[in-house]
Amino acid sequence: MSKYKNIKVEVDGFKFDSKAEARYYGILKMRKLAGELDFERQVKYDLVVNGVLIGSYIADFVLNIKGKKEVVDVKSAMTKKLPVYRIKKKLMLAVHGIEIIEVK
Repeated sequence: MSKYKNIKVEVDGFKFDSKAEARYYGILKMRKLAGELDFERQVKYDLVVNGVLIGSYIADFVLNIKGKKEVVDVKSAMTKKLPVYRIKKKLMLAVHGIEIIEVK
């Protein structure tokens, strides 16, 4: 068990950091099969400010719903309060104009 009490799991050959993330993947998989959306996992975004690479953010999921992209991160109440995540969330909005959607 990790320090955030999440349990890593594997589904369809993919490793997930938590049961919640794996469960959300299952929901997205069903929606994809129904033709409602397409999605990618673990999409990396570089966070560059004034030509300087500050770091990177890896999205749990990037959804494509009828041509509109949404970045989704599965977060517990505890992990969404972490300072590093909060800074990266603000940088994603400032650098890429992307608002991260958080789900439990």
